[in-house]
Amino acid sequence: MSKIEDVKVLVETGKSKKVAAAVQEALDAGDKVADILEAMIASMGVVGDKFSTGEIFVPEMLIAAKAMSKGLEVLKPLMAGDGSSSLGTCIIGTVAGDLHDIGKNLVSMMIESAGFDMVDLGVDVPAEKFVTAVKENEHVVLVACSGLLTTTMPALKEAVQTIKAALPEMKVIVGGAPVTPEYATEIGADGYAPDAGSAAVKAKELVTA
Repeated sequence: MSKIEDVKVLVETGKSKKVAAAVQEALDAGDKVADILEAMIASMGVVGDKFSTGEIFVPEMLIAAKAMSKGLEVLKPLMAGDGSSSLGTCIIGTVAGDLHDIGKNLVSMMIESAGFDMVDLGVDVPAEKFVTAVKENEHVVLVACSGLLTTTMPALKEAVQTIKAALPEMKVIVGGAPVTPEYATEIGADGYAPDAGSAAVKAKELVTA
């Protein structure tokens, strides 16, 4: 089994104490940073799928995410050197009235692992705060808004429309349990992702298109 396969299994099974060493071993064996990263993202994709089908639950998903972040710590210094972390800054937050942060944190980690600098506004973020954050940070290319409650769907709409009114060129991606691709289009978002893995893919697509 290749070193990258080891990394994948460790991330999938949430062995956070062993991941860093395995990533280092893969690097020492000559595996590329991008390939190791790709493998970890793929593992989180598998974890996300299992979560979607109810095979695993939030605790297992968080354990896997923690394992991935340990692996990322090893790769990060190397990623900065090869220019792959220069996609720009992404502002992320859960919209007003919603206090869920587990999904957002996972998405934040996945988007960061795709090569963005992340600014996390936390939960219960008023629409205007997204706009302020864009203006206060440099090189912002994407805003990610999360809403996990059906009751906060109007807040998600308000967030997207407020950002678009103030910053028409800004790309906005939305997600969360009750959000659908149709709703995302209806409220004017540029992208939608059903889970953390696809959010990273979509984020990259939106800013490199």
